[in-house]
Amino acid sequence: MNSLQVLLPDFAVIAVGALIGNRISHDGWRYIDWLCYYLLYPALLFNAASQRPIELGSLLTIGLLAALLVTVGFVLAMLAGSFLSKDTTLDTAGISQNGWRFNTALGFVAITALPAEGAAILAIVVGVAIPLANLYAVTGLTRGQSHSRLAQLGEIARNPFLLASVLGVLVGLSGQAVPAGISAFVGRLADAAIPVVLLSLGAALRQSRIWPPDRYSLSISAIKLLVLPALVSGVVLITGVRGVVPATLLIFAALPTATAAHVLAARYGADRSRVAIVVMQSTALGLLTLPLWTALAASLA
Repeated sequence: MNSLQVLLPDFAVIAVGALIGNRISHDGWRYIDWLCYYLLYPALLFNAASQRPIELGSLLTIGLLAALLVTVGFVLAMLAGSFLSKDTTLDTAGISQNGWRFNTALGFVAITALPAEGAAILAIVVGVAIPLANLYAVTGLTRGQSHSRLAQLGEIARNPFLLASVLGVLVGLSGQAVPAGISAFVGRLADAAIPVVLLSLGAALRQSRIWPPDRYSLSISAIKLLVLPALVSGVVLITGVRGVVPATLLIFAALPTATAAHVLAARYGADRSRVAIVVMQSTALGLLTLPLWTALAASLA
């Protein structure tokens, strides 16, 4: 199954959200975003990080490379915001996160183009990258607010996205499976996360012009979809390293942004519609770029 086949149902759900957006009040969507932020998406993040065992040795090597990729995306996106953004500081932070966040579900589909061990390697990559990506996002979103440094650290430490992903990594490192009853309960919540988030995304876009992107939005998508995978490809070309690990890192680097980026942005007061537009642009452009990077990754493996 290719990325287009995977994402078409998501686009259909987003369209439904746009169609029914006016049927639910602004406060209603705000409560739906609250549900996604505090319950459904944290369950999804915990599941993604904890469903496969994580070896400490692999965490220190593969995880370090994944952390480096996320950090490069963070630095480049913040630089793009400084030079190109005409938005407020808070909205700029909400948009910038799309330069380093990633669509985990699509990653586990694209990874099927590689040998079977690719899924296990991607689990380690995701386990490290999810908490770090959320840490950077929350740091950016709280930086422009009138909080003391201590209050800002407290806000970051209490963030449910960060807490859920860190807890998932700890469970993966323990090597212990989550008890069946708890796993089923969390799994039900996680299953609801994507469709509800996509409906919210569609509602946020219902009165917005998605295309063409402005220079700033386009630069953020270019960082995520072109610059980061090109960086991995360049390192592979220079070093001559081949195998499933660099191939997996290439697919990870090429993933479009996370569909829930607008939910996190709205929680801290950023313009959810503005961020939702960039999410849609990244996802649509990813339909063109991800198959090409995946084909290159398969040749490396």
